[in-house]
Amino acid sequence: MKNLALISISILILFYSCKKESFITSPDAQVSMSADEIKFDTVFTTTGSITQFFKIFNDNDQKLRLSSIKLMGGNASYFKINADGFIGPEIPNIEIEANDSVYVFVSVSIDQSTANIPFIIQDSIQITYNGTTQQVNLEAWGQNAHFYRDKKITADEAWDNDLPYVILGSLTVDANNKLTINKGCRIYVHADAPILVDGTLEINGEKDSVDWVQLQGDRLDEPYNDFPAGWPGIFFRNTSKDNVLNYAVIKNAYQALAVVDPSTNANPKLVLNECIVDNAYDAGIIAINSSIRATNCLVSNCGKNVILAKGGNYQFTHCTIASISNIYILHREPVLYVSNYIKVNNVPVLAALTAVFRNCIFWGENGTVDDEVVVDKDPGANLNVNFDYNLWKVQNNPSAITGVISSGIINNQNPLFDSINTTQRFYNFRLKDESPAKNKATNAGVSFDLDGKPRPVGIAPDLGCYERQ
Repeated sequence: MKNLALISISILILFYSCKKESFITSPDAQVSMSADEIKFDTVFTTTGSITQFFKIFNDNDQKLRLSSIKLMGGNASYFKINADGFIGPEIPNIEIEANDSVYVFVSVSIDQSTANIPFIIQDSIQITYNGTTQQVNLEAWGQNAHFYRDKKITADEAWDNDLPYVILGSLTVDANNKLTINKGCRIYVHADAPILVDGTLEINGEKDSVDWVQLQGDRLDEPYNDFPAGWPGIFFRNTSKDNVLNYAVIKNAYQALAVVDPSTNANPKLVLNECIVDNAYDAGIIAINSSIRATNCLVSNCGKNVILAKGGNYQFTHCTIASISNIYILHREPVLYVSNYIKVNNVPVLAALTAVFRNCIFWGENGTVDDEVVVDKDPGANLNVNFDYNLWKVQNNPSAITGVISSGIINNQNPLFDSINTTQRFYNFRLKDESPAKNKATNAGVSFDLDGKPRPVGIAPDLGCYERQ
């Protein structure tokens, strides 16, 4: 009896083992997918996309043979597939162990000549096994564009809003040459592609939202479309001059706007009119011994919003400079840092500083900063800084520093921005009706705000870049 029991157990083990090694052939085999649809956000033609994937699960206790994983568009499809190391468009005889799965990787590349406007590319993947078929749908938003790799502007050039512009490698505006970017242009910049301005950059956006000029990284798929440091930024170098940016949005850069050395003529090196600089990882605006004039500008949610170091000449009027800690950037640096020196090998290098900040808001929340405005002075160089009618958050008043004067200051009163939701990444830096910044500015001759809406006549306007209507 004992031997008979051992034989019976052995037979059962053998049977179970054979069952595991055998293939299920029933059309009712349990097969599931991790997704029934794969969607790609805007994909620029010829540059391709990220790779996405889904899994095919064999929910049976026997092996399963997929007779085919087939891209229905075949070789003509813009999509590409790869399963278990094999490349499509059709992959036969894929085996999946019992209660196991296989990955199917999907990418898309769109021919540059396909269209002049955004369009939808669709296809599907058909999975066939045991006479049964299932389907995963594919969809991509594609867009044709001007593609420039390591482009140099060696003669005056103008870009118009016929197609988006995609910058790969770098974009350089040579000295004594000018790049003009006209209203409505969309500029998408790759992660390794700085914009280097040795000559002149002029951006001519206009107040209607469709006419703003936008510069951002070229990753538009979730979640990368909101990541800071998605591209290097715009660098105005020593020979650059007469740069003017009107109604421009510069977002998701590493250093959005970097300006070095004085202008080569009497004009400010960089003029910013009605611009938004947002979500820069390191700095929104960084200037080293240079000159900037900014009016009706919003600089928001950057690692360091505005740094003006080693002197220079600056004028900021009706600007809102604010940071709220969020999942991408912890607010731990003042929104404004001003100094008449930098240290090189731990040795101060000095230059005279003149700066006027009028009708501005300097604010931060949910971070580790007590003083949102910091003025750092070395006595070896002149420093003249005027804070005229501003709202700021500080514990140590900058006016205590020789060379700094202030008047009309609202100290440590929350400006009451319209609505902030860090979870949903929604930031509206317009003012609520009850904001202490309402009607507290001095007349600086600025007749409209960042929205292009009028500032009042006969009464005091609001502080910051937005006028409460």
